[in-house]
Amino acid sequence: MWLVVMTAGKSQGDALSPNLAPPTDWQLWENLREVWDRGRIPSAFAGSLLVMVPAVVGVLILGSMAAWVLARRTGRAYAVLYAAAISGIVLPPAVVTIVLLLRQLGLAGTATGMIGVYAGIYLSTVIFFVTGFVRTIPLELEEAARVDGAGPVTVFVRVILPLLRPVLATATILICLYVWNDVFYAFFVLGGRLDTLPLNLFQVASAGLYLNNWHLIFMYVVLMSLPLLIVFVVAQRKIISGITSGAVK
Repeated sequence: MWLVVMTAGKSQGDALSPNLAPPTDWQLWENLREVWDRGRIPSAFAGSLLVMVPAVVGVLILGSMAAWVLARRTGRAYAVLYAAAISGIVLPPAVVTIVLLLRQLGLAGTATGMIGVYAGIYLSTVIFFVTGFVRTIPLELEEAARVDGAGPVTVFVRVILPLLRPVLATATILICLYVWNDVFYAFFVLGGRLDTLPLNLFQVASAGLYLNNWHLIFMYVVLMSLPLLIVFVVAQRKIISGITSGAVK
């Protein structure tokens, strides 16, 4: 972090060889203004939000519903199903297969395809966190709701979902970090047809605009990291409590 901030505040000459030394002449605001004007920050920011928000919301809803069922059902079949559901944590996705499948579906290079890829990749993470948390919720709460005439959807929405706030806050921050900073899958799936912040940084850093302009590259990194860094600092207590009460148990 020190290296990034110090280099982002240097002139082009001072930043040619990035090091830990502070700038001799601070040009933080000048570099910020140049990156904002010439680096397509607003459009890339909008593209990142367009992909991240639906992917995170979809993963949280589907993952929490699946975790609730898997946590409340017993038997060998459900144990196998749970193992398959969380296998995505340790099994790396096959990028070539993903791209070929999206081309067959006509979703390659689209935001919908990118959202589906992220949802498939990180669904296992949500199921893993939320299942452990649901198992700590007393079953009597659900039984009392059913006695009052509540159906499965009502029980989940009115009873279970409000209790999942700590672990869902944890999962939200973690998945947002993964999606927000991803350039690998975005590069192969989107192929430059939609701007996201990491993908845009990769493209402009490879082009003439940022070539050897390390002060501009690091300033872009500061701008890209700032939104989620602020959210992480504000929500760090919820993140820690969600991890300890979900995954550990």
